[in-house]
Amino acid sequence: MNRKKFIKIIGFSIFGIGIAPVAFAENIYRKINEKLCRLTWKKLCGKIGKVYKTDAFKYIHPKKDTPNVFIYGDSISIKYSSKVRGILKDKATVIRLFKNGGSSHNFIENMEKLEKTMFQPGLENGWNFKWDLIHFNVGLHDLKYLKGKHLSKKNGKQVSSINDYKSNLNEICNYLKKKFPNTKLVFATTTPVPANAKGRFEGDSIKFNKAALEVLNNYPEIIINDLFAFTKPHYEKWAQEPGNVHYNELGFNQQGKEVARIIVENLNL
Repeated sequence: MNRKKFIKIIGFSIFGIGIAPVAFAENIYRKINEKLCRLTWKKLCGKIGKVYKTDAFKYIHPKKDTPNVFIYGDSISIKYSSKVRGILKDKATVIRLFKNGGSSHNFIENMEKLEKTMFQPGLENGWNFKWDLIHFNVGLHDLKYLKGKHLSKKNGKQVSSINDYKSNLNEICNYLKKKFPNTKLVFATTTPVPANAKGRFEGDSIKFNKAALEVLNNYPEIIINDLFAFTKPHYEKWAQEPGNVHYNELGFNQQGKEVARIIVENLNL
């Protein structure tokens, strides 16, 4: 049922009992709307929050007159999203992709699934806002080597060649610009690949970041968040362990602070 029809029915049903009918009906509608969105989001995310042991996938309902920020990325962004949310809790609604974003091949598909699942008219009483800022990254899953579903530098095949990555990223940038013409876009460079990383070669993030910047030269309006340069000098102190592309709590917290800083700066919060 659409909002106007709902409010009209509820308003008339309570008319004459001493309550402002429209305000009362509006309040009921908002609560129903939020509950529906919350349940839909929970189903969309599945068990991923438990897998990664983070509240980055916890549902936050958008608030009126509050900027809406979307974070798209891999497991690195899953971990730093919680810190971003904490810093911006009174300044913006921060929503992260409902899953690990994977490679550049998956980007548009994931964005379209989010759109159809959570936004009106796909979800009749769902979200109806526009993103104020989208912070996105692809790369770490493009440069990895897989044999079947398993990481393997020796026998695997790289998920994306440099040329495929550039082509996909160009398509992503075009998609975002057309879909969200009034949204600020921020691309985060891919964080470092250390020596002896499983399924990934040291230095490949440098090659893929170079390729990304070549594409983004054609989109000067897209802001660059150089998380690679920000992270690299601190890798030994921030790494979970040697050869691991992931970071400890200190590292993820520092990355989260940097992402939050970029968001605040570009939304003038």
